[in-house]
Amino acid sequence: MAFVYILKCSDGSFYTGSTLDLALRLDAHQAGLGAVHTRKRLPVELVWHAEFARIDDAFGWEKRIQGWSRAKKLLLIEERYDELPGWSARQRREKRKSGF
Repeated sequence: MAFVYILKCSDGSFYTGSTLDLALRLDAHQAGLGAVHTRKRLPVELVWHAEFARIDDAFGWEKRIQGWSRAKKLLLIEERYDELPGWSARQRREKRKSGF
């Protein structure tokens, strides 16, 4: 199994990653052996994760989520999935153009 995950860092920022072993990766982050972003912002807290059959699928979602705004990541973390589609930049531009 593979995972994509979001950590909340001690400064309130979010870190998104993917891994084959979530427990091991979380331990590495907490020990200061994870990404540079999390090393400087310990401790971290797992606030969201999803499981995938393949690591390339998890990695693809990691990259997608990394490009999202903080507001959109919060919707995901809060499981407000029905509100997610309207948060894409493309859809916001289209709404502005159509007068909404």
